[in-house]
Parts: sequence; C-alpha cells; structure tokens
Amino acid sequence: MEKTIFRISKMDCPSEEALLRMKLDGIAAVKHLDFNLAGRELTVFHVGQIEQITRAIAELDLGEKRMMTAAAEENGFSEQRNQRKLLLSVLLINFAFFIIEMTTGIFAKSMGLIADSLDMLADSFVYGISLFAVGGTLLTKKRIAKTAGYFQILLAVIGFAEVIRRFIATEKLPDFSTMIWVSVLALLANALCLYILQKSKSKEEAHMRASMIFTSNDIIINTGVIIAAVMVHFLQSNKPDLLIGTIVFLLVIQGALRILKLSK
Repeated sequence: MEKTIFRISKMDCPSEEALLRMKLDGIAAVKHLDFNLAGRELTVFHVGQIEQITRAIAELDLGEKRMMTAAAEENGFSEQRNQRKLLLSVLLINFAFFIIEMTTGIFAKSMGLIADSLDMLADSFVYGISLFAVGGTLLTKKRIAKTAGYFQILLAVIGFAEVIRRFIATEKLPDFSTMIWVSVLALLANALCLYILQKSKSKEEAHMRASMIFTSNDIIINTGVIIAAVMVHFLQSNKPDLLIGTIVFLLVIQGALRILKLSK
C-alpha cells in the first residue's frame, strides 16, 4: 500500500472534503482518505492507480498539487465507521439553518440572509449525497448529484432575479438587527459543523481547529452578512444587502458546478 499527499489550495471548508470523498468513492484502488483542512492537505492511501486518482481530484478544480508518494502500512482505518453519523449530524444542522435563514430572510427583507440560506442548502446537498453514497452505487450517486446541482443553480438564478428587482424598485430597508443575530447563530452553527467533522481526527490536530474555523468560506460569508447589516443601518440603503446577496449567489452557483462535475 502507498500513501500520496495532495495540496488542495481551495479546500478550506467541510463541503470540499465531502466533494472529494464523493469523487474518489468509486475508485477501487482508494483504501482510505485523511483530511487536514487547516493545512489544506489530503492524504490518499491507495494500491496503485495514482494517475487515475490524480485525474479525478483535478476534475474538481480545487487547486490540487501532488506533493509526494511513499509506502504506507494499513492500520484498519476505523474512522470510516463513524462517517455516516457525522454526515447526518452536519446535514441536519445545515438544513435547519437553511429553513431558519430563509424564513427570517423573507420577513426581514434581506437578500443576504436568503442567499446564505441557499449556501446552507448547498452544503446540505453535499452532505446528503455523501451520506446516501455510503454503501450506495456510483450511478445512483451521480444521478442525485446532477439533480442537486441543477436545483441549486435554479434557486440561485431566481435569487439573482430578485436582487435585480429590488435594486430597481423602491424597497423597505432590511431589518439589520435580524440580519446580525441570525448570521451570528449561523456562524456558530458552521463552527459546530467543523468541530463535529473533526471529532474523528487525531488529537494532534485539535490545536488547528481554530484556524480551520476562521479560514472557512462559510464563516466568511456569515461575517459578510453581519458587515452588510451594519452598513445598511448606517447608510440607510439596501445596496450592501443586495451586494452580499449577489456574492453568495455566485458562490452557490460555483458549488453547484462542482457538484455537477460529480455526475459526469
């Protein structure tokens, strides 16, 4: 058995980890995956077929670079037994906050919250596909990935249309206080997801969890919504909310395109 270490420059969030797991799931040569989100590294334990593995990772366009390949010993890889439970936990958290942010976003008239709710839904799709794929067939996984990817794009396009409508029309200002407290709760939820997904890692990586949290795209998005809420209040304009909504919708589409790559 061998192990190959990849540097994945765009892997700063558990959703990228889930995407990589799904992508490599159908390769028989892959025996185990070890993720270091803080260091943006993926260690693949495999039996030959490194070129096939490298090509599969490259198809996700996450800024991969193969660092080294060396001999490795098989240690049982007991971590895989907890994968389903961890994925179910983060799926439920993300889907719950999709509902919370979508509902409060509609009532608070905040496109930032609505867009962030779709980002939560996008993560739910990723974890859901991964959860369903544990023990499932590759063909079924690809079909679900295609459906989820197109559904995300549809929601994002509808969101863009609403942003344009609100930019042109005269709208009531978003409720900045609701934007702030809901985004703070969402930030804590994302931090909890990161912690849950790292529970199975070695204790030596525990000191890295703080840096992982603050480099996560989801945390940055939550912070962006909070900043937009403050700017809405001080500028008395809905433009900051529309701007952050547009940015998040673009990120949702980017995530959807990555999911669609899994269906090919």
